[in-house]
Amino acid sequence: MTVVIRTAVEADVPGIVEIDLAAGRLEGAGKGNFSSSISAAIADPARLVLVAGMAQCTPREGTPAVVGWAKTHQWDSAEGAAPAGHYLAGITVLPDFRRRGVAGKLTEARLAWIWQGADRAWYVVNARNQASLALHRTLGFLEVARGPRFHSVTFDGGEGVLLGAARPLA
Repeated sequence: MTVVIRTAVEADVPGIVEIDLAAGRLEGAGKGNFSSSISAAIADPARLVLVAGMAQCTPREGTPAVVGWAKTHQWDSAEGAAPAGHYLAGITVLPDFRRRGVAGKLTEARLAWIWQGADRAWYVVNARNQASLALHRTLGFLEVARGPRFHSVTFDGGEGVLLGAARPLA
């Protein structure tokens, strides 16, 4: 099936919450705060929130409206090794839809958006997340630093990786 990526709208927030619940990234008690933060990201013109569907992004009997989502974040100032700039932020794909290229398509679409206004993109990830590290390396990301925290992001196990990529030449 074809992966369809589109910009998220407020009506997608419940689906995004369900994706993170199904992936084990969110406890039921945190749904309200998470929903509010996603709504704020959708409304922020300095950020991008995307959703992914398989062949379509509208509900169909027995098929989830969205199977994955991802966002960007803009840090206005540097903090330690982490520079100011556009960052690839959260990304989650429903477990049953992983290994189908959804994360790659979401990441490529976010990078295309970042490249419209920036020469560099940044990404932080848990050092244990080998699948994410491998994906981002295929997109030109190189390791810049390791540490327990970058901006407000901390890591399970205590070590994260800061990666950066330059906008490809036309």
